[in-house]
Formats: sequence, C-alpha cells, structure tokens
Amino acid sequence: MIESKSFRSVLAATGVATVTLDREARLNALTFEVYEELAVWFEGIDRHADVRAIVITGAGRAFCSGGDQDDIIKQLLGRDTPGLVAFTRATGRLIEAMRACKRPIVAAVNGTAVGAGAVIACASDFRIAAAPAKFGFIFPQVGLCGADMGITYLLPRIIGLGHASELLFFGDIILADRALAIGLVNRVVADGPAALALATEWAERLAKGPAFAHSMTKQMIESEHTMALSEAIEAEAQAQALCMQHSDFAEAHAAFKEKRPPVFK
Repeated sequence: MIESKSFRSVLAATGVATVTLDREARLNALTFEVYEELAVWFEGIDRHADVRAIVITGAGRAFCSGGDQDDIIKQLLGRDTPGLVAFTRATGRLIEAMRACKRPIVAAVNGTAVGAGAVIACASDFRIAAAPAKFGFIFPQVGLCGADMGITYLLPRIIGLGHASELLFFGDIILADRALAIGLVNRVVADGPAALALATEWAERLAKGPAFAHSMTKQMIESEHTMALSEAIEAEAQAQALCMQHSDFAEAHAAFKEKRPPVFK
C-alpha cells in the first residue's frame, strides 16, 4: 500500500485499514500530490484480500480543510481551461475511486470537514462525527459553483434535494448536531477519539461480515440510482443469485445449524 508524507495507512489484524490524513499543521489540507496518492491508494486497495473494511480520518483537530490555499488555490489562478479541467478531473478521480472501491468505508470525522474534505466524507459509506465537527461545502464562498468532485450527485442522495440545495447554494458551515438532524452523518459522539473508536468498531463489524456480499451491496447502491424500479428488481435478483452461489451463503447456513458464529471468506 502507498504511503505518503501527507497521509498514513495502517492495516490491523482485524482486516481494517485506517487511512489518516496527516498534515495537522495545515488542517489536513489537500495538495496536488495528496489527491493523486489517495486516488491511487483507493484504486489499488481491492487487490489486497486482507483488507476487508476501511476507516478514513484526520490527524489533530480537523478531518480535512479541503484544497490547500497555497499549494492549489494560488496555483490555479491564471491557468488556461485545459489546465483547470485537468485539475478538476484529478480531484474527481479520488471520489470515483472511493465509490468504486469494493470495501465499505467509514469516515471518522474528528473535526472540521469543509470543501473537498466534506466531499470525501460524503464519498464514504458511513460517517461518524465528533460533536465539535463542522461541515461546509464552501465553494460559493470562493466564487465557485456547488458542483465539485461529484458532490451534486452524492449529497442529494444522502440528505435530499432541499437540504442539499441549501448547503450547496449558500455554502454555510453547519455543526454536527445539524448534520445529524438532516442525515448527513450516521452518529455524533463526544470527540475525535470517540469518533475514531466507533468508526473502527463499525469497520470491524463489516470486516467480519460477508465481504463478497458487502461489495455487491455497495455496487448495487451505486448502480441502481438511475434505474427504474423494474430494472432495479431484476438487477437485485441477479446480484442475490450470485451471492447465493458464494461459499459464504452455505457457511452462514452451516453456522446456523451448528449454533456457532459464521466465518466468512
């Protein structure tokens, strides 16, 4: 697995890989290199069979403060259109890699998550927030539209069109309790360590589960978004039939008969 000066990844014996954004002095702001390295990490992680679930978090008091003002924002001023499109496609590559990753991803939002940081949280499958955490899709505050890195695809699916429109047009910062009320996060806990602890607990539960079935669930959640109901029912019929052919299905039945916990592959 790729390591970087700006993030670190650790694989536990439980099968949980924890990715920690590690530019604490810059509130874990993203650079050109970090975008690419994180995308490569997520694109390659499915090749590691020992990784069964992922936690992503930030070092210090922030989850991620978005693009680094000095490393990225300043350098974008004056670029021509092809150069700007190359950059925006590169940032979107990270989000696409996270959604295509077959492993479930739990975000431990230990603190501020704004701009690209908020999008990364939304690209995760679950979000555990510390009570002091703040969320903001602050693109309008810097003269940009709310459509960035796929967030206008992701956010309405998470919190509905009305709430998403409010956050993306105004760019307001919201606190963790508001994020919980509108469904942006799954849980709110006391602080950063508690968020990481609960996120790890959830990831460990997922890691013990049927990895093939979990990957199918994630794939179907993603692909059924544009389907009609009849198409979705057919797609799920085929997906479930594939899961029934997997050895985990037989193992679950055997474990039930033998009154023991299943051991999934």
